[in-house]
This record gives sequence, C-alpha cells and structure tokens, in this order.
Amino acid sequence: MLTALIILALIATLISLGWGIGSMAHGGSFDAKHSSQFMNARVIFQGLTVILLIIAFFYTA
Repeated sequence: MLTALIILALIATLISLGWGIGSMAHGGSFDAKHSSQFMNARVIFQGLTVILLIIAFFYTA
C-alpha cells in the first residue's frame, strides 16, 4: 500500500514538472497565469514523496 502511494506521488511530481516545463516552453498568457501553480504543485508533490519515503524507511526498519 505504501509503495503504491509513493509511486503515485512520484508520478504526480513528474506530471506537474512536465506540465510546468511545457507551459514555460510555450510561453504566452497561459504560462503567465499557470507556471507558478505548476511549480508549486511540483514542490508539494515532491515533499509528499519524500515524507512517504521517510515513513516507509522507518516502517521497514
């Protein structure tokens, strides 16, 4: 169960990173409105992934 959550959080991180990079690459008004939201989502998902990894480490140790 925990492994599945870690994988989902990792995938969410990669997707938000990809959307953010894609948004910045295209530029325009969409990028101006949403690029910071994509990067904030990436940071949140990345933090969640790290927290889940730490929980998994202590759970198995």
